[in-house]
Amino acid sequence: MELKLTKEAMEQIDHYSRDRVGISTLERYTGSSANEFQPYILLTNFKSYVDFFSRKCSKPTNQGSVMRACHSEEKRTSIIDYSVGSPVAALVIELLSFIKPKAVIMLGMCGGLREEYKVGEFFNPVAAIREEGTSNAYMPQQCPSLSSFVIQRHIAEELERRKLKYHTGVIHTTNVRFWEFNEDFKKMLTSERVQAIDMECATLFTVGFSRYVPIGALMLISDQPLKKKGIKTAESARLIFEKYTALHIETGISVFKNMQSKEKAGFGYQF
Repeated sequence: MELKLTKEAMEQIDHYSRDRVGISTLERYTGSSANEFQPYILLTNFKSYVDFFSRKCSKPTNQGSVMRACHSEEKRTSIIDYSVGSPVAALVIELLSFIKPKAVIMLGMCGGLREEYKVGEFFNPVAAIREEGTSNAYMPQQCPSLSSFVIQRHIAEELERRKLKYHTGVIHTTNVRFWEFNEDFKKMLTSERVQAIDMECATLFTVGFSRYVPIGALMLISDQPLKKKGIKTAESARLIFEKYTALHIETGISVFKNMQSKEKAGFGYQF
């Protein structure tokens, strides 16, 4: 059953309770009422992704004190640009836990760490290395950071249906920027045998597990940071947005559409 917070229901929640404060904070930070949020939610780091979603769905964007959002009742999907970094990634999942979404997908970009990976290919992360630090406040350090298998399976099926090249494996999440110039850090990545690197996945997966928010990720390989000329620049980033924004978002929306179709057909799924 989808959660709908009527005015009467909100009045019954104690003004200073954790639920009331959480819902109020979600509304303030996103500029959206709790009832605007749809059961399927896309997360992103990019303002342009929210703008594209808004144009595609003919819906207005909402600007909150921290984040931007857009909601499509027709697609039963919302999108949130929560900015960047592991602390705010933990925050957005914590806030979403108060409205209990059916599924969340991070539409992010990552660095491909294998020689054969190409910019524009997708990465399907089944697990993440927790080097960002934030997730330690939510789960013990020995707990693995795992994405929702069900969501990642639906993502893989959609990528295959579209005949899009993708890779599956482990992503390293770090809170260190400009690590590309740290030789010891790069040696560590090699010893870990990880396939991609980003700044939020481990936080999103761990906090999602801790707070019962089913979450996966559809990551786009945007650069090859271990190569001398593979580091992302302003120009290469602009070209990536121009070429892949529509494909990235439309693939995420299609994943949710397929999940909803299976749900209506009686094929329930557990996260």
